[in-house]
Amino acid sequence: MLVWLTAGLGLIILLLAGDSLVRGAVNLSLRMGIPALIVSLTIVAFGTSAPELLIAISAIDDGAPGIAMGNVVGSNTANILMVLGIPAIMARLHTSTCDTRKNYVFMLAATALFIALAFCGVFTWVSGVILLIALAFVLGDAFRMALRHRKNGKMECNSADELDDLEGADPDMPWWRIAVFLLLGLIGLPFGADLLVDSAVEIARAFHVEEAVIGLTLVAVGTSLPELATTVMAALRRQADVALGNVIGSNMFNLLAIVGIASLIGPIPVDEEFLEFDLWVMAGASLLILPFVWFKADITRRWGILLTALYVLYIGIVLH
Repeated sequence: MLVWLTAGLGLIILLLAGDSLVRGAVNLSLRMGIPALIVSLTIVAFGTSAPELLIAISAIDDGAPGIAMGNVVGSNTANILMVLGIPAIMARLHTSTCDTRKNYVFMLAATALFIALAFCGVFTWVSGVILLIALAFVLGDAFRMALRHRKNGKMECNSADELDDLEGADPDMPWWRIAVFLLLGLIGLPFGADLLVDSAVEIARAFHVEEAVIGLTLVAVGTSLPELATTVMAALRRQADVALGNVIGSNMFNLLAIVGIASLIGPIPVDEEFLEFDLWVMAGASLLILPFVWFKADITRRWGILLTALYVLYIGIVLH
């Protein structure tokens, strides 16, 4: 029982610290005059992926790379099936009003690249460099698009609407509060990651469950909670573009940034089960949202129920 409580405590610290780091970084950037759009494309994306990154690094340091691999693959599957499914049950996602096709193509390309590298049997530093180069290309394209919008005068720098869409943005936040948010995030993230990973390893050993399975389920669901919370709020506010963009962006960062950086710390072996089943479920889930992205069909309550049911089925198969 104690190990479950420790895992829960680690997860709570991780999520709170990640939120604190994002808030601090966002407001520091805005106080320094960096446009909110640029902040959302970079700092927020990196910040919301910080829990997964710290877990991956901590798992490799603790000799449990299966948790790192399982967390990334499991999080990407959860992001599509659970994070889009549950909010759609609560409120219809009007994805017909938004255009995320370009980023979706990038996500599919990142998924294909990740699976191809996985079939090498292990993610080495070479794999990490390849993934980070792909990430640099995606970020570069995002910067070019943002600057083009600004040059054409389509947006004013840090307009009220932009700041409202940016979680935790307060351009008048005092410097001392920004410093406190940053400090809490920088201290809490590694501490929470260590607690969660150590507890997850103990749980795996106690129940004779593979570390990869714990990563695919317990850790993956836990680290997908921020995305779920964001998407639920976006659905209730009828901001389908935020909901879909959040999932697509998070999945790209999980594949390119987290595994890219973590594999520079140490090798990440790929279990046979991933190659035979889990990677293909992740790829299938990514293709499943093609009608909503490409043909701009709304994600209705029926689709939400189907996506959620598929995720429950997947978890049942993994734990079987």
